[in-house]
Amino acid sequence: MAITASMVKELREMTGAGMMDCKKALSAVDGDMDKAVDFLREKGLAAAAKKAGRIAAEGLVKTLVEGNDAVIVEVNSETDFVAKNADFQQYVAEVAAQALKTSASDIDAFLAEPWALDTELTVAQALSSKIAVIGENLSIRRFEKVSAEDGCVVDYIHGGGRIGVLIQAETANVTDEVKEALKNLAMQIAALKPQYISRDDVSEEFIAKEKEILMAQIMNDPKESQKPQKVIEGMINGRISKEMKEFCLMDQVYVKAEDGKQTVAKYLQEVSKAAGAPVTIKKFVRFETGEGMQKKEENFAEEVAKQMGM
Repeated sequence: MAITASMVKELREMTGAGMMDCKKALSAVDGDMDKAVDFLREKGLAAAAKKAGRIAAEGLVKTLVEGNDAVIVEVNSETDFVAKNADFQQYVAEVAAQALKTSASDIDAFLAEPWALDTELTVAQALSSKIAVIGENLSIRRFEKVSAEDGCVVDYIHGGGRIGVLIQAETANVTDEVKEALKNLAMQIAALKPQYISRDDVSEEFIAKEKEILMAQIMNDPKESQKPQKVIEGMINGRISKEMKEFCLMDQVYVKAEDGKQTVAKYLQEVSKAAGAPVTIKKFVRFETGEGMQKKEENFAEEVAKQMGM
């Protein structure tokens, strides 16, 4: 029987086992899903079978910086209680250490590579073992590496690991003051969630789509829709400009500005002048735990009653 990608995906979601292990299991049992689950369990690769379907939307974001190389990872758990567990936190640190050295370009390749602390296991198999120990479904959701050839990378963690930021800057003079300034901007990124560095990074497609949405909003307003076309175009451009001040880091008001008006771009100009060399933000990465995921609604009383057989 031909083993399809969707079959491998289904088995992986059911068991938490690695992609290649799922493919081997399905091949060994001629595609029988139930037998494949048993096959993986017999091999000790599906210890998390009953937990793999649970929503893991809590957890931690972890950053790791070594010299000019850095990585940010998100590892999820089912509950915030586990996210605060020392064993889980140590595991997340180990995942970050592995991700910093990996040559994998995506999460599937990362999960399939040997686990650095026990090369007889893959990263996915080590994850399954950790699920069995901790007793909750866990997930290595994503990672991203950042390197600075001419400059530095600075990290920031907010809320004990709820939000993490990496910010890469290019400069010929990396001073303590420059790093402090970048830390300030990383804090701003964590708080205000910009989508772009500057307006130059915003695609024409994005602008066109925003204009379509704004035009539709105006046309749906009985009063505004009656205004002259030139006025409407001015309104749209004004609203786009306002959005750019929220979406683009350089256009945002610097949160520590004493006058409450100084933009991040102006702040960086001051930092560059003090450093004696231009400081240019080349990239930033912001991870927020569970971002975009459906979170499970907890009923603590029901959970306790269930465990006590009430």
